[in-house]
Amino acid sequence: MELEQKWDKTFPKSEKVDHAKVTFQNRYGITLAADVYIPKNASGKLPAIAVAGPFGAVKEQAAGLYAQTMAERGFLTVAFDPSFVGESGGEVRNVASPDINTEDFCAAVDYLVTRPDVDEERIGIIGICGFGGMGLNAAAMDTRIKATVTSTMYDMPRVTANGYFDSMDADARYKLREQLNAQRTKDARSGSYAPGGGLPDKLSGDEPQFVKDYYEYYKTSRGFHPRCLNSAQGWNATSALSFMTMPILAYAGEIRNAVLLIHGEKAHSRYFSETAYKMLKGDNKELLIIPGASHTDLYDRMNIIPWERMQSFFEANLK
Repeated sequence: MELEQKWDKTFPKSEKVDHAKVTFQNRYGITLAADVYIPKNASGKLPAIAVAGPFGAVKEQAAGLYAQTMAERGFLTVAFDPSFVGESGGEVRNVASPDINTEDFCAAVDYLVTRPDVDEERIGIIGICGFGGMGLNAAAMDTRIKATVTSTMYDMPRVTANGYFDSMDADARYKLREQLNAQRTKDARSGSYAPGGGLPDKLSGDEPQFVKDYYEYYKTSRGFHPRCLNSAQGWNATSALSFMTMPILAYAGEIRNAVLLIHGEKAHSRYFSETAYKMLKGDNKELLIIPGASHTDLYDRMNIIPWERMQSFFEANLK
């Protein structure tokens, strides 16, 4: 595995942190590639945060921005590419799995607990977009995760099985399964995996606003990255299958450690966080709605992302 060593992020490098490329394995034997950010002149054992997302993005985009910014605020952070995506390993490429991607978060925790400069009792995670849902699933499973932040969260199994705003019924779901499994048959016979496509290269102007927002991030200099599935290749055509019958928030109500859900007031995806918040139990859970913000505003708008609130949340709960 050869990792790109030059700075190829969508955000400028901070002079306040040290940066390094690392790799580690998940328990399925897949090697994950990651960026580690450490506050300059740090000493002793630090609180640490693992960061992933958005869904279909790479660590050079929003996840890295979050990781670097939180490192500026005193945390050792690691932003990783999930299995099958970006610089991480795994075959076939450009697929996702609710199980394996949840495990990717736990593998990042495994990596952090082995570092001599990390306090293993003070580890948190940040999940952005679709990895917000995966992060909640990881927090429900992994008691080593002491605090969880989700930003502009998607519940990927829900949107895959039900469509946006739960618009699909059982008949529509069955039809989609038929289409996806017909594609599996074609893939098996051809010995290859058909691409499923992604964002269009040009907009017609008739797209929903959230598609225009995605385009403005992933397809322009603001957020484009050649390894990002949303910027370039897209997922393979059958990637959605594993999400259709595997809900990941079934045990969210059993998360005992602190959770902060952050979402934009005007985000089309806001209902995912609102529903998840209702599932959570305990007085250490919070839903923070950012006035006027869209879904993608929380990817990289430095003046909109609530950095101070995230910092105070982790400081209070990683102690």
